[in-house]
Amino acid sequence: MNKSFDEFFMAMALREAQKAAEDGEVPTGCVIVETPADEDAPPAAARILGRAHNQTEMLSDATAHAEMLALTAAFQAKGNWRLSGTRLYVTKEPCPMCAGAIVLARVDTVIWGVSDPKRGGVTEFNIFAHPGINHHPEVVAGVMEEPCKAVLQEFFRRRRAEKAPPPNHPTT
Repeated sequence: MNKSFDEFFMAMALREAQKAAEDGEVPTGCVIVETPADEDAPPAAARILGRAHNQTEMLSDATAHAEMLALTAAFQAKGNWRLSGTRLYVTKEPCPMCAGAIVLARVDTVIWGVSDPKRGGVTEFNIFAHPGINHHPEVVAGVMEEPCKAVLQEFFRRRRAEKAPPPNHPTT
């Protein structure tokens, strides 16, 4: 697919990430689309199967990551647990749990904005390329990296400021 196609859906995933941030969740968003047969197709030619943002706090569920929720929606939309012929857009590299689910779902291509070198299911744990699995998604990293990074940085900057003790005020 072309760059503008990927950026269109990453922007949609970024809007999901912003919803998560507004809800006090780690701002990660995900969108899953069926890949059009024509590589030059406009984004309007793609069917959106699922979209979601992190909801772990709201649902009190450690598995309620954006990718997991979007995968569930896509399974229902497609009527099948096999998501071959799809592209998954996520603002931050999938964690090991989500990477494993993506492999099991047979997603063809995973596109993310910002890598996670500490906990990334691909860059740190190499799940997509592991020789013991039977499906190896294509990866496109760094799509709209700066805005994806910015929403994460702003969220954690705000969170640290909320937890910081108030500054000491000298008395006179």
